[in-house]
Amino acid sequence: MATVRPARPQDLEPMVGLLRLLFTIEEDFGFDAVKQRQGLALLLNDDRACILVAEEAGQAVGMCTGQLVISTAEGGPAVLVEDVVVAPEHRGRGTGRALMDALTGWARERGATRMQLLADKNNPPALAFYDRLGWGSTALICLRRYID
Repeated sequence: MATVRPARPQDLEPMVGLLRLLFTIEEDFGFDAVKQRQGLALLLNDDRACILVAEEAGQAVGMCTGQLVISTAEGGPAVLVEDVVVAPEHRGRGTGRALMDALTGWARERGATRMQLLADKNNPPALAFYDRLGWGSTALICLRRYID
């Protein structure tokens, strides 16, 4: 089983590789190593963000990110979860659960009362994974608009 720990700057390249795997599954996002590296570097240097890495035999085999936001609905902090990915050969071994449990602990320590994420509706394995962890869908839909 992998060990979950906070990400370090030297994890940037392995995490970019994990994001490559994730973005090949997601239809709404394209992989761009420069952008993904830049985003990860920003998260590493933000005390309102958390990047966790699952490591096995010295290799990053999974990761997830979370960011604190203020929720008016909750009257306090909530966590936006992104970038949950485990290398295919390490799936089904508890690595994803360990990452999400550790992120939940991080959120709880910061007073968050809700976590939320977006999942690709065309990714049944991911949806089943979140269901097993007790995540539920909402009546909300995601909308987006790019800023020029």
